[in-house]
Amino acid sequence: MNINPKLAVVFLMIAVTTGVIAATHEQKAVLPAKIDKSDAAGMIFKRDDMSAITHEDGHKTEDVTTMISSDGKFGTGMYRSGKTRSEINEPYGVDEFMYFLKGSVTLTSSDGSVMTVHAGEAVTIPKEWTGVWDTDGYEKIWIIYSEDGSGL
Repeated sequence: MNINPKLAVVFLMIAVTTGVIAATHEQKAVLPAKIDKSDAAGMIFKRDDMSAITHEDGHKTEDVTTMISSDGKFGTGMYRSGKTRSEINEPYGVDEFMYFLKGSVTLTSSDGSVMTVHAGEAVTIPKEWTGVWDTDGYEKIWIIYSEDGSGL
């Protein structure tokens, strides 16, 4: 069988080019998201992707998202807040699990029931919750699920 050398070179170039193009379009590895001891001790707030906000009432917050699911409905991270009191008159909007590393928060539900969550404790707030959020400041690890991806 005789193969045209010019045609062989063209096929070889196509094969090499396709391999290079395929290699450059490979997806990045999907890795677990970790909050290590130094992150949990506050070093996470020194990362370049930390977002800081000074709110209208003057309190400051810092937030680092460690993972967003591929469908954009689930996320994790750490959050730090200064002293604030917020009235949540509209439903909270997301289902959120929080584990408090420092500080505490007092939650007064719209029915008048009161719950204080301290460092070393956790709480889950359903998206339908309304009430008052009162704190002298805290740091927490958060996990949020949101049907439409809002709040992440």
